[in-house]
Amino acid sequence: MLYTAVDDKPKRTRRLRRLENIEADPRVEVLIDHYEDDWSRLWWVRLRGTARIVDDPRALQLLAAKYPQYRERPPAGPVIAVSIEERSEWTSSPS
Repeated sequence: MLYTAVDDKPKRTRRLRRLENIEADPRVEVLIDHYEDDWSRLWWVRLRGTARIVDDPRALQLLAAKYPQYRERPPAGPVIAVSIEERSEWTSSPS
């Protein structure tokens, strides 16, 4: 499970397009990439799954355990939970 929260970074509204998109079609893809000037150290991971907007205090606890700024100031916005169904990855370096 992957959790992400709508945090307090400046936004025009808390009614974000990504939340509307999840409500319309919960199939999502998350791309995490790592860039360096040394291209031999590039990599990415792509996660595909089903997202939902949750009101789950455990999700906020998990995020706060990972991110100190969330312990000091918990996110006020909703939490998105993604059930990961597929993972693919690439690296420019041989394993």
